[in-house]
Amino acid sequence: MNERRVLVIGLDSIPPQLLFDQWLDQLPTIKKLLSNSIYGPFKSCVPPITVPAWACMTSSKNPGRLGIYGFRNRFDYSYDGLTIATSQEIKEERIWDILSKAGKRVILVGVPQTYPPTPVNGYMISCFLTPDTSCEYTYPAELRKEVERLVGNYLFDVDNFRTEDKELLINQIYQMTQKRFTVVKYLLKNKPWDFFMMVEMGPDRIHHGFWKYMDPLHRKHEPHSPYKNVILDYYKYLDQEIGELLSLTDENTIIIIVSDHGSQAMEGGVCINEWLMSEGYLTLREKPPGIVSLAKAKIEWSKTCCWGEGGYYARIFFNVKGREPQGVVPPHNFEELRNEIARKLEAMCDEKGNPLGTTTYKPQEIYTVVNGIPPELIVYFGGLKWRSVGSIGYGSFLTFDNDIGPDDANHSEYGVCIIHDPLRSSSSPSVPKEGLDILDISPTILTLMGIRVPDELEGKAIKV
Repeated sequence: MNERRVLVIGLDSIPPQLLFDQWLDQLPTIKKLLSNSIYGPFKSCVPPITVPAWACMTSSKNPGRLGIYGFRNRFDYSYDGLTIATSQEIKEERIWDILSKAGKRVILVGVPQTYPPTPVNGYMISCFLTPDTSCEYTYPAELRKEVERLVGNYLFDVDNFRTEDKELLINQIYQMTQKRFTVVKYLLKNKPWDFFMMVEMGPDRIHHGFWKYMDPLHRKHEPHSPYKNVILDYYKYLDQEIGELLSLTDENTIIIIVSDHGSQAMEGGVCINEWLMSEGYLTLREKPPGIVSLAKAKIEWSKTCCWGEGGYYARIFFNVKGREPQGVVPPHNFEELRNEIARKLEAMCDEKGNPLGTTTYKPQEIYTVVNGIPPELIVYFGGLKWRSVGSIGYGSFLTFDNDIGPDDANHSEYGVCIIHDPLRSSSSPSVPKEGLDILDISPTILTLMGIRVPDELEGKAIKV
């Protein structure tokens, strides 16, 4: 028998309730795969966002080990020292590094945190973090010419998914996805490979842009909108494209379909810095003239204990004496203050006075190792149904408008995982598998390909 190959199809943000339940009968490719596969809800990392989730999946290391806690991370203890976490911030080996060293031929297309591209035993096209096509975005560099001959101007991402121009957004998502799959099919057919991994960002972008039209339980649902079926139609399109990919594989190719996290309706936003001000933890020198970003607010650091960052979850950083430039929190009071703030956040209520259901995490308690500069608290508002709004000037700590543009969806903790082995006995029943974890994918791939799993990997191989 020929050596096994693995094709990983990454679909950013796909939730199990849509793929496995609500729309499965309308997705023939996925439905056929599920008839003879290991599949189930797929637990993401903390926090369940694109960066660091794909890096956790492809390294089998948790965010603390990677030292990456979000898209932007502190690189020093200044008040504005945040940097985007590109491939250069990942110091741990990823699955393609291990496979390349073992002599396996690899191809990567669009896998988050592969910009700037790095050398592999094969080919790489970088991800949505790539600024534009004027940058070097392929390895080897000459692969770029083939890509541009094939699709013209390659699209890494849409220009802005938080927009009211919904027609433009739809067109951009389809253009981006079509170009990505065209390139992937070309590479599958024309380049040698043992391991192939692609990630499509379109599902995430279409969820954020159109969830309220699809979901009758969404706070801002518009029942008669012409955009009601936009997400379903896109899922059908993806199902067709995936079917075309699978037609290019043989029985020695194991198919893995995964998402890095799920999605759910967004209820609203918690203005974290407004709340910190109301509780006396953050002080301004003067009131802003309107709604401004935290970076533009005039903060009185000598009277500020902590501040928060916006996003799909909140990160709270402390102003520690002897650490930050104008630190005020004595190190010996640090833990007491952290516990106090966590208790207050978890007691927070919504606009009707009902408990929001907030969860707080201390990095030192949830990660085996804590590298880099972590936040003091990671906060999920209402089970991630509420996002964190970092801007100041609302006058209230709850809002139903997003500070950085319209957004219908937040992330959820569970994505999807499907592992299909064409040689698996057809008599083996396919039932949802419990306990699938984002850290288990890399050990599973290595095991399937006959490569020893390094001891430092944190996940375990899934039995296929």
